[in-house]
Amino acid sequence: MNEEMVTLTIDGVEVKTKKGTTIFQAAKEVGIDIPTLCFLKDINEVGDCRMCIVEVEGRKGFATSCIQTVEEGMVVHTHTPNVLEARHVILDLIISNHAKDCLTCTRSGNCELQALAVKFNIQNVEFPGEVTKHKVDDKSPAIVRDFNKCILCRRCISTCKNVQEIGAIDCIERGFESCISTTYDHSLNDVDCTFCGQCIESCPTGALHEKESINDVWVKLKDPDTFVVVQTAPAVRVALGEEFGMPIGTNVKGKMVTALKRIGFDKVFDTNTGADLTIMEEANEFIERLQNGGVLPMITSCSPGWVRFAEKNYGDLLDHLSSCKSPHQMFGAIIKSYFAKKYGIDRNKICTVSVMPCIAKKYECSRPEMEVDGVRDVDYVLTTRELARMIKQANIDFAILEDSNFDDPMGEASGAGAIFGTTGGVMEAAIRTAVDTLENRSIGQIEYKEVRGEKKIKEATLNVAGKEVKIAVASGLANARKIMEQIKKGESPYHFVEIMACPGGCVMGGGQPIKSSKVTSSVDVRKLRANALYEIDEKSTIRKSHENPVMKQLYAEYLEKPGSHLAHKYLHTTYSSKEKYNID
Repeated sequence: MNEEMVTLTIDGVEVKTKKGTTIFQAAKEVGIDIPTLCFLKDINEVGDCRMCIVEVEGRKGFATSCIQTVEEGMVVHTHTPNVLEARHVILDLIISNHAKDCLTCTRSGNCELQALAVKFNIQNVEFPGEVTKHKVDDKSPAIVRDFNKCILCRRCISTCKNVQEIGAIDCIERGFESCISTTYDHSLNDVDCTFCGQCIESCPTGALHEKESINDVWVKLKDPDTFVVVQTAPAVRVALGEEFGMPIGTNVKGKMVTALKRIGFDKVFDTNTGADLTIMEEANEFIERLQNGGVLPMITSCSPGWVRFAEKNYGDLLDHLSSCKSPHQMFGAIIKSYFAKKYGIDRNKICTVSVMPCIAKKYECSRPEMEVDGVRDVDYVLTTRELARMIKQANIDFAILEDSNFDDPMGEASGAGAIFGTTGGVMEAAIRTAVDTLENRSIGQIEYKEVRGEKKIKEATLNVAGKEVKIAVASGLANARKIMEQIKKGESPYHFVEIMACPGGCVMGGGQPIKSSKVTSSVDVRKLRANALYEIDEKSTIRKSHENPVMKQLYAEYLEKPGSHLAHKYLHTTYSSKEKYNID
């Protein structure tokens, strides 16, 4: 069926586009970049900021290009003197009520407001006037919100409410006192926020950012009595390069390891190895449940944002969650037990640092359950962005670094561990091991493409050892809710479910390099990063977790077997129902 086309003119350029297209989108199709602050493709298309205004011949006033659809014969002008003057006034008004600490702001150099101020040559603010003052909320272990830097674009609201369906934040008050906040203006720590960090990724300024641990880690690195071990998640290596001007999805594993060693970490390990360990335990747990009448479906538990969501919203269904800790927590526990014992290092003098794509990992490592015999599994979590800052602080020219390998004895990981970083990866990795175990042989199939791709909920049925196993993968908390409602109603057909809090998985985590709305509206960032992880898997000599020699040695020398008493002590955890609101 042919779609109806519309012909119009934008800045003297003839444009043919589909009926229903906005002026903003039509202009982009011919290389005309109309400025905006509130627009976020498919998420926040409301025209609140007014920066995208244009003039249309034959009409009075301005048209808001991000919501005004094209019409046959329309003649549009995007940079007339009237338009430029109006945009200048809009920017002046926004900046007049905005904190002026750009030099010390974490988003300096990657701030969309700052970029527009430069583009429109804003040198003096013509409306000094009254400035609203807001408290800074830094109570949570993961997110800091400073709404003195908020421009009321509402991107964060749309992301939290429409993408994740959490609704932890909204606009409160009216007029000049309007601001983005929570129920009764309480801390994010005390409401339904899951710390997924998607609001940070959507924010155009520094109003939302992670709670930094950089200074604490530097202190540990400079302490001669502390043995500092760092581990890096799979999604970090395919995003870190973006902070140094490299193309999206560039795999910088070798340079990353070199940089970490130069910074001064005593050992540099790969969280992919921890992912292999998670699969050993998780696949075993699934098989036990499947064969012995355990609670099904079993749901993965390596996404802390998802776990917090489940504890707050589905406290009566927590038995469905795997008892496995996430890969970096498991690995931290093994570093402070097996590794410490093997190399004669006092575990109390070991500091474990995890570099993660995830804001919620900061919350996770602080959970009281994440310790063994009073020793924390992981001491600090850094985001991908924080690691980039540390590399810059260490005066390292990242682009010219040579490649290095992860340290022994934990340096080897399977391709299955690598794909943990994208939606469907945990399921695929677990199935590779579970199927081999149930079939009691190494089968030829390695890739399970049914669980790959961008579909929000993916389903498949596998024939394993003569039994049909139904699996599902959900990406994003709105889709997690759909799965959980099925289970709650007793309508779930699945045996095994993977859930990740962030849409697209860890590659799109709240701690990853932030992309402007201009980039995200034209580039599939998720796909580029995910493809890089699948390429790592494809090139790996070992592609199944149970075939990793590091795993074989670890179980032979220490853990005995998956699901053993010692494995449960160090690698498994518990969950508890939490009040939906925790307001004093």
